[in-house]
Amino acid sequence: MNATRRHPRHPRDWALWRRPKSFIAFLLTMEALSLIGFTLAFARSSTPTATDWMRFAILAAGATVHIQLTRRQEERRRNRTKTVLIDLIAVWVFPAILVLPAPLVVLLVLLTRVQRWFTARRPAHNFVFSAISHSLAAALAQMTYVSLGPHDWLSLSGWGSLREFGFILLAAIVYEGVQVVYVGGILTLSSPDPTVRTVLGSKADNLLEAITTGLGAITAVLLVTMPPTVAIMAVVTVVFNRLAELDQLQDDVVTDSKTGLLNMRGWSESAERALSRVGRADGNLAMLMIDLDHFKWINDTFGHPAGDDVLISVAKVLGEVTRPADIVGRFGGEEFLVLLPDADAAAAEMAAERMRDTIAKLHIDTTDKRGEETTITERTTSIGVAVYPRHASTLQGLVQAADAAVYEAKEHGRNQVRFAPSLNQ
Repeated sequence: MNATRRHPRHPRDWALWRRPKSFIAFLLTMEALSLIGFTLAFARSSTPTATDWMRFAILAAGATVHIQLTRRQEERRRNRTKTVLIDLIAVWVFPAILVLPAPLVVLLVLLTRVQRWFTARRPAHNFVFSAISHSLAAALAQMTYVSLGPHDWLSLSGWGSLREFGFILLAAIVYEGVQVVYVGGILTLSSPDPTVRTVLGSKADNLLEAITTGLGAITAVLLVTMPPTVAIMAVVTVVFNRLAELDQLQDDVVTDSKTGLLNMRGWSESAERALSRVGRADGNLAMLMIDLDHFKWINDTFGHPAGDDVLISVAKVLGEVTRPADIVGRFGGEEFLVLLPDADAAAAEMAAERMRDTIAKLHIDTTDKRGEETTITERTTSIGVAVYPRHASTLQGLVQAADAAVYEAKEHGRNQVRFAPSLNQ
């Protein structure tokens, strides 16, 4: 007798169960806690009125127009995004938080998530997780805002409007904060090497999220005062989605896909601007060229994936040990460039030695040619230093001078910092 065949989508075969145990435990715990959050929010919510249903219909229509007209753009954004994706649908969800009862808020979130499902094409457990996390964040933010009420926007005084703005801001903080805890925890547990950027997104990502939530507050005001004008926000969101995609495309043009640092085009543009500012101010500037010693040996011994892990780890370290004003880029292969505005020779040498020492202390977890886990340690670097205007007065001249210093470091035994010869030598 043949054994009974399971359906290909049987719960036992879900991709969820192949995740790390800590990931599964966190996800199931958060979803259990979400039931408590939904129960509290619904228990404290009012019964939807005819006006509530009308406002819900307007927001649902606006969200649907937004999603359907930006499906291609959103799919391209999602495919190019290597960190957390900022979903612009808050333009429609946040006004629901401010003007609708909790059940309608959650219903609107679920409506948007179902439509996003066809764009995202993610595993089922990812879809369920994102739907619950967004719904919970919206429900708790709505409960927080309602508890500060009542809210009558049509009869606000000057002081009352300022007070109401504070309440709206608090609701936005709860909405974003719950998502940070929920989504951030999942991303941390699912990433082998989590960073602040991969978990919380870049500054640009978070600015985009703040602007989107702000547009949501404006949508709420329009919905209460002049409902037909909400149609304007549908147009605005489509254009805004396109601008977000263009910004991402521009970032891709100047970013090295492997390390996340600036590529030579992006680095050169930023470095030229910095050099011009320093030149006008008659100041100092230093350039470091960092070359990983015996990098070919890593590829030959452990394989190219291990070499990529080394590059990524070094790039991460360079981002951590440099100042916000410093400009870090990948020169090509195993070489990196760091521009240090307002740094003289002494400061440049100190920075170079710090980088050399930090890279040497790295323990890089990776795999060998057989796919077995291994750790690469004690990687040395040769660093060349050129200082403006002592070694060169142009960006190209500084790069050439730093490159010559790197070769000198390698010729004298590697694992050291060398300065370029002065112009008058």
